[in-house]
Amino acid sequence: RDLLLKLNVEYGGIKSSTAQPHTHAKSDAHNNVLQASTSNALTLPGPGNSSDPQKAGPQNDLAVGPPVLPKGINDGAGTSIAVAPSHGISERNLSTSALVERIPSRWPRPVWHAPWKNYRVISGHLGWVRSIAFDPSNSWFCTGSADRTIKIWDLGTGKLKLTLTGHIEQIRGLAVSNRHTYMFSAGDDKQVKCWDLEQNKVIRSYHGHLSGVYCLALHPTIDVLLTGGRDSVCRVWDIRSKMQVFALSGHNETVCSVFTRPTDPQVITGSHDTTIKFWDLRYGKTMCTLTHHKKSVRAMALHPNEDCFASASADNIKKFNLPKGEFLHNMLAQQKAIINAMAVNDEGVLATGGDNGSLWFWDWKSGHCFQQSQTIVQPGSLDSEAGIYALSYDVTGSRLVTCEADKTIKMWKEDETATPETHPVNFKPPKDIRRF
Repeated sequence: RDLLLKLNVEYGGIKSSTAQPHTHAKSDAHNNVLQASTSNALTLPGPGNSSDPQKAGPQNDLAVGPPVLPKGINDGAGTSIAVAPSHGISERNLSTSALVERIPSRWPRPVWHAPWKNYRVISGHLGWVRSIAFDPSNSWFCTGSADRTIKIWDLGTGKLKLTLTGHIEQIRGLAVSNRHTYMFSAGDDKQVKCWDLEQNKVIRSYHGHLSGVYCLALHPTIDVLLTGGRDSVCRVWDIRSKMQVFALSGHNETVCSVFTRPTDPQVITGSHDTTIKFWDLRYGKTMCTLTHHKKSVRAMALHPNEDCFASASADNIKKFNLPKGEFLHNMLAQQKAIINAMAVNDEGVLATGGDNGSLWFWDWKSGHCFQQSQTIVQPGSLDSEAGIYALSYDVTGSRLVTCEADKTIKMWKEDETATPETHPVNFKPPKDIRRF
């Protein structure tokens, strides 16, 4: 109250400043600033603030005019933020309640996605199912297993169409060409085979790996095949001539994940040595090495529409930009499992499968995990056989197929009955973004 009386005494002469001539423009502007800064304080209840209209009149004069904000209170676009009116705020501290702006989180809100459910279980393999690839026409898919066979299944019905034999160890990599009637397979027997799907037999073998072959990818525009294995080399093969074009060497451990894209960097490999390397396919040299992970990079997924990819290891799932490889962010939860496989569809649903049978679904843009499900082992299997070794979306991205350690293939689709009301997004923006 003493302060208010002092304010009234010191600035009482300003009340009549509106009647002064225009020659005092500078002092008017100065007085306006003082009026705006003291008007909030002067409207507080106090001895000079009775309900007498005659006494209230000069204070109403003081409250007239645009509010002048202290320096520094503006929003990001440079426009001033309106100060909350002080009517009715008597007990609150005005300097904090009226002036301090609440900064909203810059983190993007996740897009709502329907939860996924298991609708079909296919059994037919006699060993762990280790790899999967889809036909470009989206009518069938093939799976490779530890029983040394490749089986081709009808996508619509789940019926077995064909079984191919020829490998003498488990088959860890499969790819179907969208340019030729070829399918490629690779396994622990060091062999990389090209199958002609019109004759259903092996027409070429690619010799050169010194140990088991763990991953395989086809270049989208050139007739080259990429294979990575336990000899810590990613080899580039000419499909037709069976020649080895390059041996991309630089990793210190097993190369267990690889994908390709039509523009630089055309080859990206992930390894047990915890690094991700970008390769220049013209010269067969490393363009860049990413050292963000602390554990083996066992799975990577390229986004179908955006220039970015995700990589998974036991410590975190990370997103990187392309072509430079800038680190974007971590996913907002930790699966706490060895992630063997991951895939992302056009709608931005990232699926990751762990060796403990956990299947998590993430929103790509925000990194929010919107569903955590657990696969159920086939009756007669051990609980420890709930492991996912490979997974892939079909060409449309509406169905997900997982290959598991209980020798089954499980098919998943979105729940059509779910709505944002029945399955709301439970999202809290992160307070601190971990950079490691």
